[in-house]
Amino acid sequence: MSARTNRNDFPAMAPTKAHPFDRIREFYLYQEPGLLAAIKLGDRREARRIINHLLVHIYSAGEERNELLKGLLLELVVMISRAAVEAGASQTELLGMHFSHLAELAEIDDDEALAAWLRGTLERIFTAMELQQRSEVPVYVTATLRFMRQHMARELTRTELARHVGISPGHLTQLLKERTGSSFVELLREVRVQAACELLIQTAQSLAEIAADCGFCDQSYLTHVFRALRGMTPKQYRDQARNGELNAISQAIDPTV
Repeated sequence: MSARTNRNDFPAMAPTKAHPFDRIREFYLYQEPGLLAAIKLGDRREARRIINHLLVHIYSAGEERNELLKGLLLELVVMISRAAVEAGASQTELLGMHFSHLAELAEIDDDEALAAWLRGTLERIFTAMELQQRSEVPVYVTATLRFMRQHMARELTRTELARHVGISPGHLTQLLKERTGSSFVELLREVRVQAACELLIQTAQSLAEIAADCGFCDQSYLTHVFRALRGMTPKQYRDQARNGELNAISQAIDPTV
């Protein structure tokens, strides 16, 4: 049996007439971990499924729900908003939404409006989270490139970079691919070769010194990687630069584009 099926295995007991709210709150708390996980993963489909399942139980409370259940739903939205902020949504934007949610909820007095409010609120929160994440892609990538350039002389790992910019290694990989078309390893290699290009043109350092400064294990490996990315050896690159034959080739590949 799958984990998704298990989340639906809450005992099928109708709320009592005396305490309908207690039973619905119990069900809500039972579903909360799954809903939180879906929000943090950006899984709209699963979040919608859980919300719809919760609404079915709310409807079963009949006329006894009213203000108590409105309080529960508001608590639910606060929890969803908190999870969205942890996943990357703007806290300021969601705070503004929270005030509008309060005003909307106060006016609800029927089943259809209640369901529409909860579903609409969920969709708005997801949209805010996704828009914020997309707008922050260049920020993360810029921070990654800056860190690479500052520390390229030593060994760098994807995990260290992800920790530095404040996202998971998997998320960092996805953002780098979307923005630059390169993997972490490819991008680091390009950053190091670009730095080597600058040193070859601007200094008289030996190839061994440039290799060390740019994070290559030795001169031989620098030559191997340089030829693969620039189509010539570092010596040929330097010679052409001195002869004025390179034009703008040293700036031709910019990982930030």
